[in-house]
Amino acid sequence: MTAIPQPRKSPRQQRSQQTVDTILQATARVLASHGYAGTNTNLIAETAGVSVGSLYQYFPNKNALIAALHQRHDNQMLDVIDDVLNSNPAATLKERVAAIVQAMLHAHLLEPALHRVLEREFPLFDIPGDHSLADQDIHRRMRHLLELHRAEIAQQDRDLATYVVLRIMESLVHAMALEPPAGFDARQLEQSVVDAVMGYLATPGAAATPRPAKATKLRTTAKTAAAAKAARPAKTVRAATPAALPTAAKKAPRRKAAG
Repeated sequence: MTAIPQPRKSPRQQRSQQTVDTILQATARVLASHGYAGTNTNLIAETAGVSVGSLYQYFPNKNALIAALHQRHDNQMLDVIDDVLNSNPAATLKERVAAIVQAMLHAHLLEPALHRVLEREFPLFDIPGDHSLADQDIHRRMRHLLELHRAEIAQQDRDLATYVVLRIMESLVHAMALEPPAGFDARQLEQSVVDAVMGYLATPGAAATPRPAKATKLRTTAKTAAAAKAARPAKTVRAATPAALPTAAKKAPRRKAAG
């Protein structure tokens, strides 16, 4: 695994957190405007309105800033899911999926140039999911969402369903943000992602419900076969009786002759 550049320290007070947020926002603007080659810590500090010393207090170089932008993006996606889960408890699964997709796509379209740099030039600076606390929280939130709406889902393995749903959302939203297809507005793009997710989760009942019936039918057939097998010996006895009569007839005359 590629070593992910780390910040020098994390902010502990609200004021220092605001400084870090300002630096990251400036980094995003500079990267989007100048690309990686044209980005340096002096330009970022100038754009943020802070000294280079303040920047270096938290980040050792621009690669650490890029890694922090990836982490910021993951946290934004986590906030999106939390907002949906915490609003309108009466919403259906489709409504909640639509709200998540809409918020995700909106967040990506706000900074398409930045996401293009992050996803195409520096995907390796994104912390792998098994090491990212934000990614793990996103998985847990989505798993919880599917469990809340289990009555609306045909997929029985909800751990696998969580993985597939997140991959569908992330892949399509990223593609639409980086290379939006011509001739379609945001609402059409959002609906296409929702349809893909719901099409996976909401498999038609006819495809999922017959399974118990088939199993019952098989069990009934097995019982019938067992009963038929149990009846076979009786049939065999009846079939053997005529064959035994000639022997009995031969013995009878011998006893008569002896008398």
